[in-house]
Amino acid sequence: MAARHALACRLIDRETDYLRFTHDPRVPADNNGCERDIHMIKLRQKVSGCLRTLTGARQFCAIRSYLSTATKHGIPLFPALVHLAEGRPWMPATS
Repeated sequence: MAARHALACRLIDRETDYLRFTHDPRVPADNNGCERDIHMIKLRQKVSGCLRTLTGARQFCAIRSYLSTATKHGIPLFPALVHLAEGRPWMPATS
C-alpha cells in the first residue's frame, strides 16, 4: 500500500514532466528508443518463425539500423532506401 501511495505522489508531483509529450511534439511518449529498435526483429521472428540464416539476420539488422538512424536524423525513409539501392547510402554527418 505504501509503495502505491509513493508512486501516486510522485506522479502528481511530476505530472508536467510525465505529460510533456502531449504538448511538445519533439518529446517521445517514452524514452525507450532502443526497445523500439529491437521490437521489429522480435516481431519478425514471431511472424516468420525465425530468421532462416545468420546472413539473413545480419542483413535484416543492418537495414533496420540504417532506417532507424535515418529516421532519428529526420531523413525520410523512402529517399534513404533509394540512395541505399543506388549504392550511395545516406550517412550521418561526423563532427
